[in-house]
Amino acid sequence: MQPQELKTIMGSGLLSFPVTDFDAQGNFNARSYAERLEWLAPYGASALFAAGGTGEFFSLTADEYPAIIQTAVDTCRGKVPIIAGAGGPTRFAIQCAQAAEKAGAHGILLLPHYLTEAGQEGLAAHVEAVCKSVNFGVIVYNRGQSRFTPDTLARLADRNANLVGFKDGVGDIEAMNSIYMKMGDRVAYLGGLPTAEVYAAAYKAMGTPVYSSAVFNFIPKTAMDFYHAVASDDQATQHRLLREFFMPYLELRNRTPGYAVSIVKAGAKLVGHDAGPVRAPLSDLKPAEMEQLKALIDKLGPQ
Repeated sequence: MQPQELKTIMGSGLLSFPVTDFDAQGNFNARSYAERLEWLAPYGASALFAAGGTGEFFSLTADEYPAIIQTAVDTCRGKVPIIAGAGGPTRFAIQCAQAAEKAGAHGILLLPHYLTEAGQEGLAAHVEAVCKSVNFGVIVYNRGQSRFTPDTLARLADRNANLVGFKDGVGDIEAMNSIYMKMGDRVAYLGGLPTAEVYAAAYKAMGTPVYSSAVFNFIPKTAMDFYHAVASDDQATQHRLLREFFMPYLELRNRTPGYAVSIVKAGAKLVGHDAGPVRAPLSDLKPAEMEQLKALIDKLGPQ
């Protein structure tokens, strides 16, 4: 896939990040992962992100990463495009990007580099090194220590034709507006805050109608219903789902740092698509919290 094709895919529709399946010992479970993707693919997401943030990219080793991406590509070939997560230190991010390209992924989401603070010059050098290491499309993730100014993004886009997407996981409205005013349609935009449905209408008003849904992992029908409600400005449906599900879901998610991932795996388990435990330093939901989540899911009806 050419970079501009990836940009087009990001221009409309709902995107999602499947969780990564682990067995009881915490090892990658390829069979279960393939079954998960086969279940999710028909629901209508425009693309799926393999080994993304919700897929616990930050816990994966260099040895297991290629197998995860290859499993996703092979399972979803001809059904839905696969965008691979890549990130961490520059050389590791390049290693991941090249492995994803070799596996046949349609592009990468460049997740934040690891730990250390960095200025705009260093961030730009990091992104450019990854862009120049591959031919397919690159989406940068604005989050954590990797926060980009409009000028930095514009220079990167000028120098790297395969930089075609910008995902925001910060939620700074002033900064997001500044980037959109500076960049226009030079890149495709993706709302990427945890539980993006809560921010979807506001981001659409800023020119970012596309977002990634984590809850698609366990309530795919509801996730698609909410996306269509945002797309059609159906505020009644949006408000009903926010009131009945998303706001109480947020209260549960916010109890413990890292639950943004853990609660998604918990939801998958509750609907019969167990992905195994999360890896440390994350922790799984407690039994009482699982019961609360089950009650919320049950109220939504069949998926």
